[in-house]
Amino acid sequence: YLLPHLRSGWAVDQAILSEEDRVVCIRFGSDADDTCMRMDEMLAGCAEKIKNFAIVYLVDITEVPDFNAMYELYDPCTVMFFFRNKHIMIDLGTGNNNKINFPLGEKQEFIDIVEVVYTGARKGRGLVISPKDYSTKYRY
Repeated sequence: YLLPHLRSGWAVDQAILSEEDRVVCIRFGSDADDTCMRMDEMLAGCAEKIKNFAIVYLVDITEVPDFNAMYELYDPCTVMFFFRNKHIMIDLGTGNNNKINFPLGEKQEFIDIVEVVYTGARKGRGLVISPKDYSTKYRY
């Protein structure tokens, strides 16, 4: 079960615009990047479980550079959430509420986050709080 790639800026816009009832998760990054590959594997593993309330797309930022400046896509791997054409922010405790820019280890972690995004977005919230706090993840 491989994830669909969006090959142009127009395709990305259509994916975000055309989805009425589900959260659109888009992974922006480079397909050849190691971090991205790990993230893609995890996303592919979840896609079947979350297909009722979320859909995952992959975008290669070298192939589709249209959003790099707009969404500040400088990290090797970035996951962003959209619901009914609205960018849903998520407070992960990392200080960056716009996106997830680190690989998540567990599938269940991602599923939990998507569930929170979905329920929050359905209620009209633009910012949801992550079920797990990632602020201490990279402490030495």
